[in-house]
Amino acid sequence: MAEFVGRPFFSCRSCRSPVAIADDILSKKFRAKWGPAYMFTNAMNVVVGRTQDRQLMTGVFAVADIYCSNCHEEMGWKYVRGHDPKQKHKEGRFIIDLSKIVKEY
Repeated sequence: MAEFVGRPFFSCRSCRSPVAIADDILSKKFRAKWGPAYMFTNAMNVVVGRTQDRQLMTGVFAVADIYCSNCHEEMGWKYVRGHDPKQKHKEGRFIIDLSKIVKEY
């Protein structure tokens, strides 16, 4: 945990495993399955599930659900591919539901 000293980060609400650094937030204006969510450039200690096409609010995307690597709690999803060229900027980004994480300092 030394790499987090002085840097806010987010942990899994169930097991407290670190999953994202606050500096990696790209947007706070997302909605996930359970409510408000953040978009992150990176995530750690997550397992990426099977890729599938899903209709989301801004179009159809190939996405993969992400799970905490420690307790296997579903956290959100990873954008794998955007079918609309205007949505390509989301590829490789992570959406993490706020109800699944807790901010730590």
